[in-house]
Amino acid sequence: MSQLANNTNLERTDKEFAKKYLTFLLNEKTFAVSILKVKEILEYGTVTPIPKMPNFVFGAINLRGKVVPVVDLRQCLEQQQCEINKRSCIVIIEVAHKNVSTNIGIIVDAVSKVLDFSTADIELAPQLGESINTEFIEGMGKLNDQFVILLNIDKIVSLEEIDKLTEVER
Repeated sequence: MSQLANNTNLERTDKEFAKKYLTFLLNEKTFAVSILKVKEILEYGTVTPIPKMPNFVFGAINLRGKVVPVVDLRQCLEQQQCEINKRSCIVIIEVAHKNVSTNIGIIVDAVSKVLDFSTADIELAPQLGESINTEFIEGMGKLNDQFVILLNIDKIVSLEEIDKLTEVER
């Protein structure tokens, strides 16, 4: 009986240190972002293009009367441009820069589910040498026999680029 009680306490301890992540697909690969950064998930709708923006800026949407820039996350990760399909979504996330929070939309191929990763299931981002930037990877979450790339969304778009997006939002 005491062994069962100890197991229950261990489970509670693991859950206390678990972090929740929203998982989504890009190019058939699973990525995740902290659920604390996610404001809402929208079905893909009309995105208005904005001239003279960086390639990764897909455009902007009207979200309850506010202009929200929409970013092609594939372009930010230096992959091919997104292809909109019936499962495409815009995930509204909050990014922080210069003590200011800004909402941006990221286009994903499909939203999967929210997963809990305990600290034991998260490994540090791989170190691939000085010439390869991995600071946008918060860690690698172990999910069965696969890894889920846990993105540090604040580091994906450069500081100068966030300044441009903040100007769009105003």
